[in-house]
Amino acid sequence: MAGHIPKPGRICLTPMLTQKGRLYGDLTVACLGEEEFMLFGSGAMQDAHSRFFSTTLPDGVMHENQTEAWHGIALSGPKSRELLSRITRDDVSGEAFKFRDCRKSFVGGVPVVLNRISFSGELGYEIYCRPQYLLKLAEAIEAAGSDIGYRWYGNRCLMSLRLEKGWGAWSLEFRPDFNAIESGLDVFINWNKEFVGKKATLDIKQQGTSRKLVTLVIDTNIDVTLDEAVLMNGEAVGYITSGGYAHHLQKSMAMAYVGIEHSKPGTALQVEILGKLCDAEILGGPAYDANGANMRS
Repeated sequence: MAGHIPKPGRICLTPMLTQKGRLYGDLTVACLGEEEFMLFGSGAMQDAHSRFFSTTLPDGVMHENQTEAWHGIALSGPKSRELLSRITRDDVSGEAFKFRDCRKSFVGGVPVVLNRISFSGELGYEIYCRPQYLLKLAEAIEAAGSDIGYRWYGNRCLMSLRLEKGWGAWSLEFRPDFNAIESGLDVFINWNKEFVGKKATLDIKQQGTSRKLVTLVIDTNIDVTLDEAVLMNGEAVGYITSGGYAHHLQKSMAMAYVGIEHSKPGTALQVEILGKLCDAEILGGPAYDANGANMRS
């Protein structure tokens, strides 16, 4: 891992890199004890990660894919703490269970691993349990939230919410085509330790990159899909990696890699959507909860 190793009871985000400094994982590391860690990554990369570990782990260190052994639910929103407090005996107040804390616990009578982290950009939790307990956990959440507006939400909703935070997603913004510097994941790197791809990444950092990941607001009533051209003065300067409608902002948004000289906040660009050039502007930060106060509350 290129990032920091968390202390017991804490979570860190970290990139995992190839020897050439390319992205090979955008991972969450939870430390449940001095010698016990859980590693969370993209399901699409589980076989690739297993191959990576097989070739990089030292002798005597075993690895095992636990994807089928753990299922989970993301609980998010301003009332998520109130709902969670109804179905656990643990103190989940903001002081007792801080942002990026993790612990083993019981929720809805189910043994779980409870992480205080959220991809939605709101106050939220990830709750992991063994598969046989998932239905019981879901039913407990439904029952506890019935009077405070609880609703199920899915992946399409989540992918819209993360756009307003300017968060990339694996296989779209984050993939082996890109390095940690241009993707912005270098903010999670611990430069004071050795890791796979360190030399290559330091070289890239010193030389500078030719492109950068940015977030755009687009003046259009047709959302992008991906790979649409981003243009300035009729010349292609980048391309879209993902996008959709942002329901809080009530505007169409997208993420894109553009030439570094065109990546400054406020830069006016155009995006070609179904043959039409639509005006777009680069944002300088998250469109929602810019300082992360909701997520950390």
